[in-house]
Amino acid sequence: IGGQTNAFTSMEHTCYHARVLDIHLETMVDILSDIFLNSVFDEREVARERPVIFQEIGMVEDSPEEWVHAKISPAFWGSHALGRSILGTPENIQGFDSRAIREFFNSRYQPDRIVIAAAGNLRHDRLVDLLAPVFSSITAGNGLAARCSPTDAAGVTCRHRDLEQTHFCLAMRGVSVTDERRFAASLFNTVLGGNMSSRLFQTIREERGLAYSIYSFLTSYADAGMLGIYSAVTPEDAGTCIRLIMDQVRQFRQEPVSKAVLNDAKAFIKGNLLMAEESPENQMVRLAQNEFYFGRHIPTQRVIDRIDTVAAGDFLDLTDGLWNDGHVALTILGPGVEKDDFSETLVL
Repeated sequence: IGGQTNAFTSMEHTCYHARVLDIHLETMVDILSDIFLNSVFDEREVARERPVIFQEIGMVEDSPEEWVHAKISPAFWGSHALGRSILGTPENIQGFDSRAIREFFNSRYQPDRIVIAAAGNLRHDRLVDLLAPVFSSITAGNGLAARCSPTDAAGVTCRHRDLEQTHFCLAMRGVSVTDERRFAASLFNTVLGGNMSSRLFQTIREERGLAYSIYSFLTSYADAGMLGIYSAVTPEDAGTCIRLIMDQVRQFRQEPVSKAVLNDAKAFIKGNLLMAEESPENQMVRLAQNEFYFGRHIPTQRVIDRIDTVAAGDFLDLTDGLWNDGHVALTILGPGVEKDDFSETLVL
């Protein structure tokens, strides 16, 4: 029918999604519901899928940028579940079988943990009429163990590899998805390293010419968050680059940003938000996320209004509140890297 269907997994959610012409809505509901509810997880199919996952794990190992991103989570979250890769390890992938996957489905895929979101040319009541008879077959489970919130930690993880560049990723405490400071944190990330006008891009790439790629990013979960910074430089410049990055981070704790810089960041974020609304897929994901984290729909205009209320002083409050213990984690991959070369630099 000329549609598309796929799935993705994040640290907290798995999404099964599809996109079709509106005239094929009923057909696609039938197909996607059948996949979701009635998969048999045939043992032969499970066996065929194992080497595919092994290859995916190997792809991360072969990509220096992906490797330092993958390793920053265990460096920062430690033994907590957020520190584990969603790909798993070869050992536990080898141990999965059809029975284990069915047991996981029955224990985790419970009615109060499933959100169905849709966006496009459709009517809500029509969608409910199509879905309700099918999904009413799911029975409530026995509940799940209470979630344990993570604690972040400092540390340096190094791996020697014969590369042209040294790749590294820094992590410090961020905010959760529902934290009231999330609007200030988003603007802070934009000013720090979220675009080509950011302080890190201008200092590290434009002024010093140390790196082709440098950026910061926010990773937020239900009860925790992380601010990350990535770059890749020639091995002899790694120490200098990390020192300059930390200087820029510390500067936010010492002086407020100008009103002009803050207004530019607001324009950047609002522009991205509004342009994302042009995509039905983005609308669908945002609807589902709001249901999971807030239990309600949050209009985009309300988010924009909150962004507009952020003041320069909020950055100082944000950094003081997040970094008073000075925890910074670092993962680094390249030739001749040693932990002791960077430990003194990682001070907030």
